[in-house]
Amino acid sequence: MRYLSTRGQAPVSAAQAILNGLSPDGGLYVPESIPAAPAEWLDPACACTYQELAAQVLSLYFPELGKDALKTMCQEAYASFAAPEVTPVTRLDDDTWLLELYHGPTLAFKDVALQLLPRLIVRAARLTGEKRTIHILTATSGDTGKAALEGFRDVEGTACTVFYPKDGVSELQYRQMATSQGKNVQVVAVRGNFDDAQTGVKRLFSDPGFRAELDREGRLPSSANSINIGRLIPQIVYYFFGYRALRQAEQLQAGETMDVCVPTGNFGDILAAWYAKRMGLPIGKLICASNRNRVLTDFFETGVYSTDRPFHKTISPSMDILISSNLERLLFELCGRDAETVRGWMASLKENGRFVLPEELLKKLQAEFAAGTADDGQTREAIRLTYERCHALTDPHTAVGLSVLEGLRRGTADRRVTLVNATASPYKFVSDVSEALGLTAAGRVFDDARALAAATGTALPNQISALETMEIRHKAVSDPAQMGDAVMAFVRKES
Repeated sequence: MRYLSTRGQAPVSAAQAILNGLSPDGGLYVPESIPAAPAEWLDPACACTYQELAAQVLSLYFPELGKDALKTMCQEAYASFAAPEVTPVTRLDDDTWLLELYHGPTLAFKDVALQLLPRLIVRAARLTGEKRTIHILTATSGDTGKAALEGFRDVEGTACTVFYPKDGVSELQYRQMATSQGKNVQVVAVRGNFDDAQTGVKRLFSDPGFRAELDREGRLPSSANSINIGRLIPQIVYYFFGYRALRQAEQLQAGETMDVCVPTGNFGDILAAWYAKRMGLPIGKLICASNRNRVLTDFFETGVYSTDRPFHKTISPSMDILISSNLERLLFELCGRDAETVRGWMASLKENGRFVLPEELLKKLQAEFAAGTADDGQTREAIRLTYERCHALTDPHTAVGLSVLEGLRRGTADRRVTLVNATASPYKFVSDVSEALGLTAAGRVFDDARALAAATGTALPNQISALETMEIRHKAVSDPAQMGDAVMAFVRKES
């Protein structure tokens, strides 16, 4: 399997695509072809574990990494997950099911891929003969950062720098990152929002001078964001796993479609569902749920992608994004893999802050995708109603998805079984969840966490309680223009 750049550069091997992260021409890697899923993956009688299914999916996309090696990687990657199923499916009602993606070490869906990605990168480096240290450069809107730091912590032959928007993540997300252990990890707050951090990372990848500096220090830059194909492909697995769970629960008959509702900002998680559908998974509508930063909702409704709008800080900060990087992969497929067209759209976005789809392409999108938005008030209401009706605690991002789904269903007879991605533990956003439930918040995040656990009879995760006494180790702050300097200072200090 070879990998193409969405902007036209010559194809590379799977191992090279994983190592590069981003194509040198600024494009994102996509598989040369999308493989078909074996029928047994949809069979409720199939007894393969999540780990075994993951190894099979990865073998289709990354065959050169070796089936046995991939099996070992998947067993190791998911050994630390609290749920034996890795991504269990739980019922809210007959038509609405949660795909719980937050049982990994950092309590967010990013763990599913980022516990695996370091192993993929190390294997890819070995196969290509790469001797340089693989230096991960990643921007985060909250959860990717800690998942990357945890995944790459003290992994030989790697280093990891995470940039996050200063004052743009939750208190617990900040503490998770700032207390990170490991000699090979760096955390830097960026003055600005997530888009500033993400744009800065992309700029570093495409800066020949910066890459040459890293090369002189024996380092190769790569990415742990979902712009890295090695991060995106593992996310396909849980949609097949979730479908099979619904078949086993007798909620779906053979061949019957389910809808998928994904709260998303950077578009990676829902794009993985689109790939699963292309592989043969019976998915009807792909529902793209946005918070008040509704750039994706507007795009799916009008065909106009525009960043010329206010940026809103919300209670679902991981979705506070205006530049959805992974959308470029979908656009590449939508226009028949015409790299020149994609380059034109991306140039227009960079220069004018917008691009416009032709009407016929918008209609193709709308045949597959639905979209909606939930503001903070609607998000809190969804948290409250879900707890009152189902006694299920949900974080604000998951609640955005539930609110959008309810809005789309309202006034229609369409109640197709829908799998809603539950993307993070509610305890990562404890103050907002407590407020939504009408609990009196002390304003001290760990006191609030203990109070929420007592009031709801749910367990406070150890990963949260342990943060209270951990030392804040990472205090660096950078302007967007100085991000490269921050990385090089860390590299020279580490050397």
